[in-house]
Amino acid sequence: MKKILALLLAMTMVFGMAACGSSDTQEPAAENNASNAENAGTDTAEETTGTETAGDEATDAESAGTLTTVTDGVLTMSTNAAFPPYEMTDDNGNVIGIDADIAAAIAEKLGLELEILDMDFDAALLAVQQGKSDMVMAGVTVNEDRLAVMDFSETYANGVQVIITQEGSDVTIDNLGEKMIGTQRGTTGNIYCTDDYGEEHVIAYDNGITAVQALVNGQIDCVVIDKAPAESFVTANPGLTILDTEYVTEDYAIGFAKGNTALVDAVNGALNELIEDGTVQSIVDTYITAE
Repeated sequence: MKKILALLLAMTMVFGMAACGSSDTQEPAAENNASNAENAGTDTAEETTGTETAGDEATDAESAGTLTTVTDGVLTMSTNAAFPPYEMTDDNGNVIGIDADIAAAIAEKLGLELEILDMDFDAALLAVQQGKSDMVMAGVTVNEDRLAVMDFSETYANGVQVIITQEGSDVTIDNLGEKMIGTQRGTTGNIYCTDDYGEEHVIAYDNGITAVQALVNGQIDCVVIDKAPAESFVTANPGLTILDTEYVTEDYAIGFAKGNTALVDAVNGALNELIEDGTVQSIVDTYITAE
């Protein structure tokens, strides 16, 4: 009997110790959870009441940490640097211009380094689709064909297709179908002219510079291209002029690989901030003087 009572007493002590041990190990966890919740609330409050600069830095760090780019820490942009003033090269071969400056500002906001790859326009569009670049900026207009293979940012600039001719030429917007038209390969100008007047009246060149040179040499009757580069080409080539009548008005946007939603959203966020704070307009004004 004494042995049974002793056994029961020992078992009671063991269970009592086990229960105490369970309580001791769970209590710090509860304290940690409460502490974490409290810290989370404090962090949220600090982010909400913090300065705009601190919020931007947090956004930058978060974006850089979650975005997937072709090269870690780098925002790779493909372009065709023969489209002044949106993209061109300086005396050292560096790509400069409206698109280059806007891309640099976006990269800075996202905490990324900008890398620009210069190539033909068609290749610049394909580079994004094939995962060789993160985005394409080259005075790119959104249309149905491109929407089928790429995603786009919101509009950041407006473009107008105009007609460059030789001074004294009889070319008008009404008789374009009777003329030989030069365009840049892969551009909406090329698409519009081919659709409107047929391939037999359109010659596509690798870039706007080559098309304008063909006009200077008398090989074609006119060139259809965006107004901003058209003005640069006319300034650089005496004897050329731009018709008063505009051909087409369109919007420019940044192109991305289809389905790259995270990058599109991040770039849109940065782009909207740059538009709202006047940075984009300031960049445009640097290259395009108001008439």
